[in-house]
Amino acid sequence: MYAIIATGGKQYKVAEGDIIDVELLPAEVGDTLDFDIIFLADGDKIITDADKLSKASCAGEVIEQFKGDKQLVFKFKKRKRYKVLRGHRQNLMKVKITSIAATAARATKAVAEKTATEDAAEKTPTTKKAPAARKTATAAVQDKSASEETAVKATPAKTAKSSAKKTAAPADEVSAE
Repeated sequence: MYAIIATGGKQYKVAEGDIIDVELLPAEVGDTLDFDIIFLADGDKIITDADKLSKASCAGEVIEQFKGDKQLVFKFKKRKRYKVLRGHRQNLMKVKITSIAATAARATKAVAEKTATEDAAEKTPTTKKAPAARKTATAAVQDKSASEETAVKATPAKTAKSSAKKTAAPADEVSAE
């Protein structure tokens, strides 16, 4: 099985176990990366459909970060005495392709660690409530119904007061009479 992946504006033909040099990505050594698959070949099956490729995954582990070989850039204009020699070294990283799967969920090491920390946070006890402070289910239902009754009783009284304020004459008119 092999795949063609796209990263850093380039395309790479990869198989499981290959080590490739790609442009530097925001990842540290030992991190797992997921790559976008453009083409997938599994023996006789060839997958190019975007819907099926969105379910496929290609994972790789970062082995090393390094600078590539120096590329010389020489600019020259004849009869103008213009010559400029410059160099450039691109930041790259070595990635080992760990898995290629046609129908696997995309899961990186960072996502797995994040869910593990969330699970651990849920399992840790925060503060224990005193047994007297705990309520039974029936007591909670009774408290809820009692609070609803007081809310219903309080609502008409508030509306009556607010309507009385609206109908009352302003203070200036009362003092004039």
